[in-house]
Amino acid sequence: MKFDRLLSIMLLLQHRDQVSAKELAERLEVSQRTIYRDVEALSAAGVPVYAERGRAGGIRLLAGFRTDVTGLTTDESRALFVLASQSAHSALGLDQALGSALRKVMAALPAPHRPVAELTRRRILVDPDRWYAPASHETDLEALYAAVLSDRRLRIRYRHSGQAVLRSYTVDPYGLVAKAGTWYLVADHGGTPRLFRTDRLSAVSVAETEARRRPGTELVHVWQDLRREVEDRSGGVRVAVRLRRTRLDMVTRIAGTYFTGPPVSEPDTEPDTEWLQVEMLYPVVEAVRHLLQFGADVQVAGPPEARTEMARAVSELAEAYTIV
Repeated sequence: MKFDRLLSIMLLLQHRDQVSAKELAERLEVSQRTIYRDVEALSAAGVPVYAERGRAGGIRLLAGFRTDVTGLTTDESRALFVLASQSAHSALGLDQALGSALRKVMAALPAPHRPVAELTRRRILVDPDRWYAPASHETDLEALYAAVLSDRRLRIRYRHSGQAVLRSYTVDPYGLVAKAGTWYLVADHGGTPRLFRTDRLSAVSVAETEARRRPGTELVHVWQDLRREVEDRSGGVRVAVRLRRTRLDMVTRIAGTYFTGPPVSEPDTEPDTEWLQVEMLYPVVEAVRHLLQFGADVQVAGPPEARTEMARAVSELAEAYTIV
């Protein structure tokens, strides 16, 4: 609706001194021409908004102009209170600030929307942490958060997966991302986007020089590219696996991130047969030992090197547990 779009433009302009018509068009999914028409409509309605032309131009609000949130709809009020659990905010030292902010928002909501927002807060909970997530050493995220906000380059000491030696990097940070209970530092190294798991950082210090981010690039864009790169990665070992249907839920919960597709019935069998088959993607063949935890309920069907690795692992276990 046009009213919602006009309100969104005002709120965005209150948050930023100046926003380009291109960015507003992308955020609101309309054309730049529509944005300029909306600016004219706001100006005609008495809102002190104006456009500055030129390469460094954009849309601006007159300094000091403010609006409140009384234009929120019922669904928007609900959306504000469907929040992740406080674990993410606590890690950044923002749990008390979150509670205070929500109380202020609740007080500012139109009276008819408050009961719905309060009920949503009590009935909906989003917990981003995975089941059985192992406890791990975690970097001081509150300090890292402050370092990222400094808009300066960071010097970090980092341990890559499977390596014992720490390596030093000077990076240009875009921000922090929490993915399935794991925090990542998203930064450029030598102009190339990189992901650094925060639980593998052993030291972080702020440099004197300003961060050299790529122009026009925001955290959300870098994260989308990095996530797509990880998800589209074709390397690794593809393993054919048989699993008991009665254990499907458990295997999916614990190892489902390695599935390349949904489990299906084996060919030439009845739809409700005891066994299912699924393809799994592991980074290296040795990683198939991960499936030992499921015992005989999961069987590696191929490739031969994966079966050999499993046989070797079982032999080592049998030897370790031989009763003398």
